[in-house]
Amino acid sequence: MKDIHILLLEPSNLENLRQTLTSLNFISNRVRDVTIIGEHNTLLKPESSFFLQATSCTCLFYTNLEMGLNKYIEMLSGEYVLVLYDQDFINPHIQETKLQLSDKQQVMVYPIQIRDKVIQRPFLVKASFFKQTNYFLKYQAPFKEAVLLLWLSKLDRSCILNVSGNFISQMSKIVSRTLYEKMNFLEKYQINKPSDLNKPSISVIVSNYNMSNYVDVALSSCFSQIQLPDQVLVIDDGSTDSSYKQLESWKHLTEFQLFSQENKGKAKALNNLLPHLETEFVLELDADDWLDPDAFLVISSQLRNISNDVAVLYGNLRNWKQTKSGDIKYKGTTQGKPVYTKKQLLSYLLPLGPRIYRTSSLKRNNGFPIIDFMDGRMYEDVVILNKLLKNERLLYRDFTVYNVREHSLSITKKSRPKWSDFIKYLD
Repeated sequence: MKDIHILLLEPSNLENLRQTLTSLNFISNRVRDVTIIGEHNTLLKPESSFFLQATSCTCLFYTNLEMGLNKYIEMLSGEYVLVLYDQDFINPHIQETKLQLSDKQQVMVYPIQIRDKVIQRPFLVKASFFKQTNYFLKYQAPFKEAVLLLWLSKLDRSCILNVSGNFISQMSKIVSRTLYEKMNFLEKYQINKPSDLNKPSISVIVSNYNMSNYVDVALSSCFSQIQLPDQVLVIDDGSTDSSYKQLESWKHLTEFQLFSQENKGKAKALNNLLPHLETEFVLELDADDWLDPDAFLVISSQLRNISNDVAVLYGNLRNWKQTKSGDIKYKGTTQGKPVYTKKQLLSYLLPLGPRIYRTSSLKRNNGFPIIDFMDGRMYEDVVILNKLLKNERLLYRDFTVYNVREHSLSITKKSRPKWSDFIKYLD
């Protein structure tokens, strides 16, 4: 009974692809079709000698894995989808595993371990369940390894079957710093939601300007939290790309509110959001950055016992570099440190973040000050932190939930030489 459609994700080279496809002979009586989804690479064009006899194979080349998966879902055949990732291949132990799901089960997952990190990955999925949603276009993951794990995190756990067994092998893989940090991120999708709902209320504010390539990832990270924020307020600062149209697609979510203005800069944009804030605290998220899945769980635990004179809570920043291939490379984590004075603030390895403001402190100071330097379009964070320091405290805690993306379109990166001019305007 040929009832399984094989999905091979992101094969990196012909040798890996050959071994993976050869290993399918262990379940050849079940394989109906094979689909390969990866980046457009002529080296990965299939050769007929690779494939099982009487099995059709399709190659879909996309730069965006979510788009590839949505296209793939339209082409599904058979009762089940079996997912293999780059460097995965089936071994003979697969014959000891029952490749079947009950009426109530929709997804079979198995553990993969890299060093001390264990990730439960989707392995077998009912095709009908895959077809129910265009989920892969609703939420964008920060990197391709997270796409199916993000999808899995949104499912009711009662429909997931966890299996163990050594039926999937992997070709030798060098565990780079980037891969390890990605695994650390992915592991957080598996954290259970706590039953304790006694938490401070928290919002997110985002100012977007021409970040069409990244803003959906930023918002996806907000709505893929173990503990959701109470509000997500976004303002488009006169974008000339497709940003605003993309932002409109989030308006169906009750926590989301969208605003717009002519291009006036980030400080003025964020100030337009302040009257709509209804929470005790608010996190400022840049449109090209993203949050860990447990960000608000961690932040809430840090906020529970802070004193009333603390205006801003902040921690550490995890840094990534956007590559030309569309992937990201881990650059290191910037450890925060306590800041008590203006001198310490100006000597800080900027930016100081993530910044979780006490909402009443922001409103009491009339929001982000608009100084003469570039009409408030740059370093709005330093200006407000400097002002808050006069009467309140900035509190550093050792936690890391915020991911900074380094890329060529970053305004701060382009304007860094203007720092010496900027500090002349601070009082």
